[in-house]
Amino acid sequence: MSESGEISEFGYIMELLAKGKVTIKNIERELICPACKELFTHPLILPCQHSICHKCVKELLLALDDSFNDVGSDNSNQGSPRLRLSSPSMDKIDRINRPASQRRSLGWRGWKRNSLTPRTTTFPCPGCKHDVDLGERGINGLFRNFTLETIVERYRQAARAATAIMCDLCKPPPQESTKSCMDCSASYCNECFKIYHPWGTVKAQHEYVGPTTNFRPKILMCPEHETERINMYCELCRRPVCHLCKLGGNHSNHRVTTMSSAYKTLKEKLSKDIDYLIGKESQVKSQISELNLLMKETECNGERAKEEAITHFEKLFEILEERKSSVLKAIDASKKLRLDKFQSQVEEYQGLLENNGLVGYAQEVLKETDQSCFVQTAKQLHLRIQKATESLKSFRPAAQTSFEDYVVNTSKQTELLGELSFFSSGLDVPEINEEQSKVYNNALINWHHPEKDIADSYVLEYRKINRDDEMLSWNEIEVCGTSKVVSGLESNSDYAFRVRAYKGSICSPCSRELILHTPPAPVFSFLFDEKCGYNNEHLLLNLKRDRVESRAGFNLLLAAERIQVGYYTSLDYIIGDVGITKGKYFWAFRVEPYSYLVKVGVASSDKLQEWLRSPRDAISPRYEQDSGHDSGSEDAYFDSSQPFTLVTIGMKKFFIPKSPTSNEPENRVLPMPTSIGIFLDYDKGRVSFYDMDHMKCLYERQVDCSHTMYPAFALMGSGGIQLEEPITAKYLEYQEDM
Repeated sequence: MSESGEISEFGYIMELLAKGKVTIKNIERELICPACKELFTHPLILPCQHSICHKCVKELLLALDDSFNDVGSDNSNQGSPRLRLSSPSMDKIDRINRPASQRRSLGWRGWKRNSLTPRTTTFPCPGCKHDVDLGERGINGLFRNFTLETIVERYRQAARAATAIMCDLCKPPPQESTKSCMDCSASYCNECFKIYHPWGTVKAQHEYVGPTTNFRPKILMCPEHETERINMYCELCRRPVCHLCKLGGNHSNHRVTTMSSAYKTLKEKLSKDIDYLIGKESQVKSQISELNLLMKETECNGERAKEEAITHFEKLFEILEERKSSVLKAIDASKKLRLDKFQSQVEEYQGLLENNGLVGYAQEVLKETDQSCFVQTAKQLHLRIQKATESLKSFRPAAQTSFEDYVVNTSKQTELLGELSFFSSGLDVPEINEEQSKVYNNALINWHHPEKDIADSYVLEYRKINRDDEMLSWNEIEVCGTSKVVSGLESNSDYAFRVRAYKGSICSPCSRELILHTPPAPVFSFLFDEKCGYNNEHLLLNLKRDRVESRAGFNLLLAAERIQVGYYTSLDYIIGDVGITKGKYFWAFRVEPYSYLVKVGVASSDKLQEWLRSPRDAISPRYEQDSGHDSGSEDAYFDSSQPFTLVTIGMKKFFIPKSPTSNEPENRVLPMPTSIGIFLDYDKGRVSFYDMDHMKCLYERQVDCSHTMYPAFALMGSGGIQLEEPITAKYLEYQEDM
């Protein structure tokens, strides 16, 4: 169809779709050529994997050729190369279709440095807006996208259900076709098909389908070797090739696979991706609903903000009108007063003129001959004449003409109005305090606002970060203060937190996101046991039983003499008051920086009884609780059957136990974390030690969990251990009170 006045084919189809005459999935955007904005016609696959109509490629290349030929001309077209040519010459079309080697032999060469000669094999893809190289064969080296062509034809057939495809062989008037022959590339009615495809002939074996105008070849041939069929797939170039391309062509050194294998692999990938998208349909719908709500909220907030802005400006206008009125009244009053003074002075001077006023009156008085009458009148007149004479000698206007005192100074106000913006009337962005924000059994998020008293409320948003890069929706919590405890978080997951401030309808931008990783298992709550093995001579336990201190006092000094004979003071043990018999648990604590030697970990009930029954005044220095073996045995680093695991912490260092892979001192010594976490998987018999600040595993190993396992701690010399307090709403209130 022509482009002038007549409706396009795509527009016609869309009209049928709108009327409900065509039922087909919403894939219109995939079937439209990015160049002509119509349904694809003989689409070609560009090297960038985008498709474009065959005629559009030719027209764009012809436009490029014309624009390059006009370089340096005053009338050259500087617009887009994507112009439509109504009647390109056959010479130009023939030139476009020639391979690059033939074009160069005819003087049509590629780009050279410092040359204006065009390289016509470079083509601007309308889909991705990038230049792609068509290669040596130009258009002839591009594959037709038969799959896309077939889908477009199905799309057209859905619209042509009401308009039949006529028989190509009928005598006028033609009948409606009932089938199309793919070998003959023609459509037939029933009678003509029987005539031209009689039984017992070769044509009777032709492949026929329903009425169509899309006749594609049965075998895909190689565009570089036109007599060879496509039977391989180049994995590097990602395009089908023939065996000659692999043997001696451009793909000789490329990795290729069979067409069946490529078909199977690509089809599986595509099917998997489609299934994934279909499986996420409910999520997409919910996100669309969320976006629609956000659009409505944005529209309402925008209108509200607009109304508030208008109100503010109207107040400014009222103030300006009021000030304008008072200033103009003051100027008018001063002007009237000055004009009155000038008018009186003018009248006084006009009286001095001849035949006018005082002079005329004085001249008449001079005509008086009676002396007594003259003296009586002339005395007062003489005073007036003297006054007028003096005023002539010292002329001074009765008022000032300048209104300098009435000039309105708006420079400061103009500067303030020039700085008037949304920022000055909006809210600053709140900032999350990373040092005070943490996650344990719950998440505690603290933030501060530069203008705390201005914001009416805050909205804390959080969402889980999916490892599959799945974008989950934000959860929102309205908060009146500047901190919030968030509960119900999943274990061993990353969460993103952000906050924004509200004042009326004005909303600040969101703060920078804070990412926190939750513990790998539910938090295990316990306190220090004050009965089992607790040595109150060396250890000091607080009333809440969540903090213990070891003080090197008089008893340690009395035992110091044993150092001369090679003995050391024993460790003082303390355990948790609750044991673990199944499941996964996580707990955390802080070791005071001044601590000399602290051991932390887990131990079975049997092992603890052995430790707590042993003499407490002397233990061999060769015995090492980290491994459960004599440290003098070099070949005994690791025993998965031991019923305990303890790591050493002291002097602001974290010491990793010996192992076959980590025996060097520099590899075993780490900086002591601010807070240390322990993760026990009872069912799998595994214990891990974590840096709580970054939720990073520092060390893990197997442990025998055949008996009840307890959190175990041991101290030597000065030291202290503080159990992490679970984060609750009361914890938050306590923090705010502090």
